[in-house]
Amino acid sequence: MCVNFDEPDETRPFEGGMGRLDVIDTDNGPVGRAVFEPGWRWSQHVKPIAGTDSCEAAHTGYVISGRIKIVMDDGDALEAGPGDFVSVAPGHDAWVLGDTPCVVIDWVGYGTYAKPAGA
Repeated sequence: MCVNFDEPDETRPFEGGMGRLDVIDTDNGPVGRAVFEPGWRWSQHVKPIAGTDSCEAAHTGYVISGRIKIVMDDGDALEAGPGDFVSVAPGHDAWVLGDTPCVVIDWVGYGTYAKPAGA
């Protein structure tokens, strides 16, 4: 199997034109490429779509470009940038750091990410 994120099975835009999630359905489950634009914040640009107080998706991913800050509901925080592997439990907010889009490939948490509640 060889697929390209430039021709995803589904694209889910974030609120305010602040990025998108491209999803490829594989035999092993969905894999996503998120493009978070500068100024993107989960609590502003995905929360209205998800309908939850914080991000309830677990993430296992790899940061291709840009930087992101992730703050857990308990206050623990981490920053990730190009080349970083991240594993994040449910219950967090996140936002882009700097003026470069943050691009992340995630093969665990994007199956229902940025889908309207109940969809």
